[in-house]
Amino acid sequence: MSDAPDPKNSPDDVSKLPAATPLTRAALEIDEYVATLGWDLPARLFALVDTAALRKADPRVAKQLGLAEGDQPGLTPVEQDEIPAGTELDKFLGTIAWPDAVVGCALVVERLMLPPGAEQSRPRGASDAQLADWVANHPKREEVRITAAVLRDGKKEIALRLRSKDVAREVLTGPDLVPGLTDALLATFS
Repeated sequence: MSDAPDPKNSPDDVSKLPAATPLTRAALEIDEYVATLGWDLPARLFALVDTAALRKADPRVAKQLGLAEGDQPGLTPVEQDEIPAGTELDKFLGTIAWPDAVVGCALVVERLMLPPGAEQSRPRGASDAQLADWVANHPKREEVRITAAVLRDGKKEIALRLRSKDVAREVLTGPDLVPGLTDALLATFS
């Protein structure tokens, strides 16, 4: 993430959130980084490494990533290679094996979401393509960017940004906002 603007100079610097866990701060940091790139982008995958362990194991890489010795302990996101175009996300996730130094991972995806109760008007017997078209044309659809982050020990966090409220202070967080996605990420450590 060395090409990203320094989030510590941002008025929404998530590293200074006292109540946030390291996993929450990592999810918000990734969300803020991806927000600088704009919308309508492919999925992005990040390894999460323990910052102190990274500084100790490879000071040169830590310096390249801008990790100062006095930085708050936590997690450092390291963006992975681009997910191959046209690859089904669940199949791709099934191919991942993380080295021991990776304590967690995060995935950023953009999706359309519908409000609670919308499924009551879902067309019965529709194909996957018809359902996708129904969601895409639903008057109450909401474009969202989901940053799902998990740790090997089972902890999980979601940062969810609505396109209609595209500012850092409006990002929703919680461990159970998109359980299917965090479960899929946790399976990459099995």
